[in-house]
Amino acid sequence: MASSSGDDEFVVLVCSDPNNQIETDISNEEIVISTTDFSTWDYPSTLSFSTFKIQAHRNRLIEESSYFRGLLSGSFSESCLDYISIQWQSENFLNVVRCIFGFRLDITSKNFIPLFQAALYFGVEMLLMQLKSWLSEASLSKDPGLFQIQLEDLIDIWDFGLELDNGFVQEICASYLARNFMWAMSNKIFKDTPYELLLLCIKHPHLTIDGEKHLSDALLIWLHSNTEQLERSSKTECEFFDILKQIRISLLPLWFAAGKRSSISFSELANESVDSIFKLMKVTPKGSMNVLGDGDLSHLRIRLTKYSKKVDLSGCPQITPMILLLSFLPNNHNSYLALRKTIKESASNFEQADGSKCQITQSLLPTLSFEAVLEVDISGCLKLPLEDAIDYFSNSFPFLRRVKAAYLLNFKMTTLYRLIQKCSLVSEVDITVDVNPLISSQLSVISSSSAVISVAPNRAYFVGDKFSMTSLYHLGPSLSNITKLTLEGRSDVCDSHIQYISKFCASLCYLNLKGCISVTDVCMANLICRCTKLQSLLVCHTSFGMNSVLALCNASPSFSNSQSAQFGKRPLDSLASNLQLLHMGGCKCADEASLLELLSQTQMLKSLCLRDTNLVDSALCSFSGSLLEVLDVSNTMISGAALHHVVCTNPGLKCLNARGCKNLFQPENTKKEAKISSSYSCEELFIELGRTCRLEEIALGWGLSYFSLQALKPAILSLRVMTVGLGGTLPEDSLRLLPTTCPLLESLVLYFQVISDCMIINILTSLRQLQTLALCYCLGDISISSFNISMPNLRILKLERVTPWMTNNDLVLLTRNCANLVELSLLGSKLNSDAQCIISNGWPGLISLHLEDCGEVTENGVSSLFNCIALENLLLRHNGSGIQRNFILEAASKMPMLRQVALDACDAKEGDFDLPDDADRYSLRSVKIARCKSTRCNVGSHFADTTRKPVHRETLVLVWNSTNVVRTVVKERL
Repeated sequence: MASSSGDDEFVVLVCSDPNNQIETDISNEEIVISTTDFSTWDYPSTLSFSTFKIQAHRNRLIEESSYFRGLLSGSFSESCLDYISIQWQSENFLNVVRCIFGFRLDITSKNFIPLFQAALYFGVEMLLMQLKSWLSEASLSKDPGLFQIQLEDLIDIWDFGLELDNGFVQEICASYLARNFMWAMSNKIFKDTPYELLLLCIKHPHLTIDGEKHLSDALLIWLHSNTEQLERSSKTECEFFDILKQIRISLLPLWFAAGKRSSISFSELANESVDSIFKLMKVTPKGSMNVLGDGDLSHLRIRLTKYSKKVDLSGCPQITPMILLLSFLPNNHNSYLALRKTIKESASNFEQADGSKCQITQSLLPTLSFEAVLEVDISGCLKLPLEDAIDYFSNSFPFLRRVKAAYLLNFKMTTLYRLIQKCSLVSEVDITVDVNPLISSQLSVISSSSAVISVAPNRAYFVGDKFSMTSLYHLGPSLSNITKLTLEGRSDVCDSHIQYISKFCASLCYLNLKGCISVTDVCMANLICRCTKLQSLLVCHTSFGMNSVLALCNASPSFSNSQSAQFGKRPLDSLASNLQLLHMGGCKCADEASLLELLSQTQMLKSLCLRDTNLVDSALCSFSGSLLEVLDVSNTMISGAALHHVVCTNPGLKCLNARGCKNLFQPENTKKEAKISSSYSCEELFIELGRTCRLEEIALGWGLSYFSLQALKPAILSLRVMTVGLGGTLPEDSLRLLPTTCPLLESLVLYFQVISDCMIINILTSLRQLQTLALCYCLGDISISSFNISMPNLRILKLERVTPWMTNNDLVLLTRNCANLVELSLLGSKLNSDAQCIISNGWPGLISLHLEDCGEVTENGVSSLFNCIALENLLLRHNGSGIQRNFILEAASKMPMLRQVALDACDAKEGDFDLPDDADRYSLRSVKIARCKSTRCNVGSHFADTTRKPVHRETLVLVWNSTNVVRTVVKERL
């Protein structure tokens, strides 16, 4: 847009770029352009000249620029000149002129600073307003894929604002970083964020994080990366430590707080966090008044803003309805008074009633609505009554789409129905629990009984089920928008529940029934026929069998168990033809013929698990798909020739598990239907894998050798996970070459391999990103020197029957070099009772601990191990007969996240253990107690007597679900 016609006096601005060092032809040294017609400007071409002359209206320059106003209308000699020389960067000055004459500029985070500098120098208020307007609008961007300001540019803009002492720019930068903190903390240059900007950001009311753990992680990473800067800074160490005090330590996950107790910079806050968590867990409705007190309650508020998209409370057993409601209220004194009044009334009613029910009413409180929240994770929130939580979520998260509530046995199917009705937009639900340890069909059951669980009378909060299954069933399929449902491990889910799900979840695309052992094959078949949009089906360790396969392979929308439904007919529109993921590991009810029919119709599969099934060559060779990325055929009878056939037609394969396939490199199946060339040799499989695939995960046993690993080289350059099982024979030279063959390895698991100190040292020093190391039943001579290497990234360590020499001193060295372990398994060592203290002090954040045949660890009972308060899985067997009778009850109360316990009666001080009932089991899902019997063992002709050696006799297994507890005795050792 040009200036008005009245501005007819021109002045020529001659601009030269002092920084332009580009050599140009004489003909391209300068160009003349005019502000009367910007449409004729060839902008890129203009910038190619070293000098350009702009004919501009004098009056417009005077009106819009204080620089030109002083120059052209003052007493300067230039005021009467027609030519004015300007020394400035060409592109930026050209944009200044365009802005003066009414053009809207294309502002980006890259040109913001030079334009701002130019606007200040030439005094162009219009450009300053445009820049401030752009910065404000860009900072409000909500789409993570369309961030208009990258982090490196934000830091530059902050520094620029700091130099100018421009409060507006600094506030915008802090606000932008606060709203997009989750995105920023994942950026590799987050560590370069200036301290002042970071501090202002985390104090900002718009700080948006998924959970308090994420803020803690980010700040600890920042502090670790800026250690040298902190030492050189004029600020004291305490000043920088203040940044950690902004963390709301009462809202951290228990496992995270426990693990940070060994952190130098965070240990004090971590201990305070653990104490606060346990205090909150003990709070009753009446005690909530004491927690609220009369002061500021910000430290108990979950960070929620209008920009929040996900709320992650997983692993926080201290979260109660009081904390939820507090977080949903406006952050002011009046809201706190209203909450205190409501809790006081609820507590009063609680005392007047029978003592079993107390509901904090949300309707009387001025709660806020957070419309951007799409996802909530309350996994492990033991103190949170689910019915109350669902009511709160329906009011404050009206557009909630995804809910995860894993490892909560009190999440019943009626709770699921309530969630679906109250939060009608929810499309994904995950209520996973640990899979029942009694899923194997090969177990020999001696006896089994079950008892119904009664509601514990001392539960602090309770809301009765207002919706029965029958009433919900009659509401029809329009009730639910569920497309993804995970019921993994839910042994309490039965046919009646599946019938209701198939009726009101007709839009299901993803269904996980892994370990749902109470659901019959016929019921699954009916569900498959109703849910015609299924693309992902996970049914490992269920009764999935011939009826379900028929349902998948037939085009009919309704399932009939009549003889008319049979194999051999292959409709083009079968449900199987649309499947992209099928996991049916351990499903022995599907015979060879049904597997052949099923695989012949699943050409769209990307992920297939047939582990431990009746899979044979003919069935595998019938698979006609070419899109496979994940294939698990472990513990099956397939041959290498059949696997070679699949590999040839699926070049996109990324994950392969063929461990435990004893026939893999035996003479191939000679059946005609296998359709395999008789000239096949076992090396061809590895050659084909190396030629066509780029694997990320591999697990092999039988047939794996030095030569096969050499053939695999091209395929495993990007390998992240490697497992070598029984039957694999990798010589030391092959294992020593692993760091160069697989430089990206994050997980290495070796069974029955020959190992040495030299080999292990080479692996640990070269693979610095290794997170999992398991050496199980390996041969060779290794010593503690193998582990005298700092491994800060190692998270899981399993040493089973490879360190018989390990003593307490060796264990101390492990705690120093593997400081960040969360899972430890030691089988066979010479530890004593002091090892408990070493473990609990060295790895306070352990979530899994297995100690078996480890000397005398429990000879004097169990005490220090209780300091591993975040344990979820604990196995103690044959470590000394001093474990107290009430150990299970004490462990459940002191380790509130503990879900699985495995013991041996040999270690019981009084010969047995007290078993918990539902009222005092806390998070316990299963308890396994092995029992041994003594047998005589000759120790040699030089001794007259014989010794007695304990031999396994049976295992008692207790498994809880939402409705009952099942007590089973099996012959096997579990």
